[in-house]
Amino acid sequence: MRGNSELDSPYGFCIITFEFMHEEAAMSIFRPNRRDLLTMAAAMPALTLPARAMAGLGAPSAANPSHFNFTLGEAKLTVVSDGHLATPASGLGINTDPAEVQAFLEAHFLSPTTNYSHTNHLVIELGDAKVLVDVGSGDRFLDTAGRLMANLETAGIDASTITHVVITHAHPDHIWGVRDDFDEAIIPDAQYFIGGTERDYWMQDGLLTSAPAEAQQFIVGAQNSINVDGVEWQLVSNDNEIAPGVRVIDTPGHTPGHMSIVVESDGQQLIALGDSMNHAWMNFAHPDWVNGFDMDGDMTAATRKRLLDMAAADKMAVLGYHFPFPGVGHVMKDGDAYRFVPALWKW
Repeated sequence: MRGNSELDSPYGFCIITFEFMHEEAAMSIFRPNRRDLLTMAAAMPALTLPARAMAGLGAPSAANPSHFNFTLGEAKLTVVSDGHLATPASGLGINTDPAEVQAFLEAHFLSPTTNYSHTNHLVIELGDAKVLVDVGSGDRFLDTAGRLMANLETAGIDASTITHVVITHAHPDHIWGVRDDFDEAIIPDAQYFIGGTERDYWMQDGLLTSAPAEAQQFIVGAQNSINVDGVEWQLVSNDNEIAPGVRVIDTPGHTPGHMSIVVESDGQQLIALGDSMNHAWMNFAHPDWVNGFDMDGDMTAATRKRLLDMAAADKMAVLGYHFPFPGVGHVMKDGDAYRFVPALWKW
């Protein structure tokens, strides 16, 4: 079993990010060629087969689409990317055997060293409302993200027409993009919503001074984002309506006040999960495996199981913020566990 220091720390997300900056520089991946494989095979016992290198896909030669449109009843939904993040895979499943986690990743053709994740924002157009879920990293976090505003424009969405902005939680890749270069609200005319519990956690007295040094910039970033000029936050709680057909539900654990967004139209429902579930394979097959950036591991696991049961039983669509783009699909019961079933693209 792995130690629980990252799991027990409310700043696991920060610690992992800082560790990765050092690990990435020292990391060396052996990629054997055909001659290497033949040499290794000759040195092995007669009945031992050589290991096969994973056929990973390389970067595109030209830009891939950054948005995806679909409908849910009368709602027009668009998934818009903010870019991607790369963090150490050692932050996944920190409460189980690292070898088991690595074996799981390799069995799913995923890197055992780097967790490459997407950032899928949802724009909901329903009735007179145009709701944006989270505002991304802006230019204050990793340089692989911060593409949301440009990609909204590419998708034909004028950011100035967005009427509501809902924040799932105050981690950097979800809220740091709220400020423009003048530290004013990036979408000044929208109504802004955040969970009351989430806001109270990050703004509590003494949080900054009691945090370890490596976590302090993340707390300052959250506080600066919440204090952005031009925003009067509306604090929401479980089942509060943002606009007709759009409501929030409590999904705590990843952060104390994490919330997810439910869209409902013509009897159809979709849950924008935020980071309540952040791995499209591991969280379904092993919902009790928690990550270093889940601030309360036990609560995170309980929330995941509740969401999985609800989505599977009620046949609700789901959108995972860090799932492979566009991150939309359904939850299928698979024995004692679950499986993510990606939705088919339609042209």
